[in-house]
Amino acid sequence: MATVQEKNLGLTWLENSGLRPTRQRVAIAAHLVGDGQHRHVTAESLYADVCKAGESISLATIYNTLRAFCDAGLVQEVTVDGARSYFDTNTHDHPHFYWEEDHRLSDAPLEELEISALPSAPAGTEIASVDVIIRLRRT
Repeated sequence: MATVQEKNLGLTWLENSGLRPTRQRVAIAAHLVGDGQHRHVTAESLYADVCKAGESISLATIYNTLRAFCDAGLVQEVTVDGARSYFDTNTHDHPHFYWEEDHRLSDAPLEELEISALPSAPAGTEIASVDVIIRLRRT
């Protein structure tokens, strides 16, 4: 179970977003932001952590809650390979490292990223965002 402090941080995080703080949402939020650190989780890894902590929450509830958190701007979804989704509690624009052997996502230093030009968007469109995922493989 999450500590009282972790639950309180999760509750505050939810209340600031305007989402109703259900028992399940508070438990999930405590695991995501309760220690003040940013997380990159999959629904499955979050489900395993929540279950390991003794919470009774279904995987479907984890998926639905993560979708609600995305819609509320609390987390951003980062898709790797078009099939694997990670949910990042750091919602500011920043690049990521994808560790291929571990199937793990981590933040890459934004201050070291330099993009000098982008292609022009097709007529009638605009560039909404640029996602940078740097794949890493051990040598």
